[in-house]
Amino acid sequence: MVVVRIPSLLADQAGGQGTFEVEAATVGEALQGLPVRDLLLDERGELRRLVNVYVDGEDARRAEGLETPVDAAGEIRVIAAVAGG
Repeated sequence: MVVVRIPSLLADQAGGQGTFEVEAATVGEALQGLPVRDLLLDERGELRRLVNVYVDGEDARRAEGLETPVDAAGEIRVIAAVAGG
């Protein structure tokens, strides 16, 4: 099982739960298994621009994006970026 941690802002949308254990071989599979997947992925199934994902501390965008492999002992951390003007 892969551990996925989401920020408190998203945890509020997931019934207060901030940590999930999901069966997944890739980052994309792990995110699809979350109740807040629609907040993380756009209508094309791609990672939203202001969502950053780290696999064991490494930026998934710099690896293989949603196809980045994860192992059973891995941890995915979702960070929502803040934008504004």
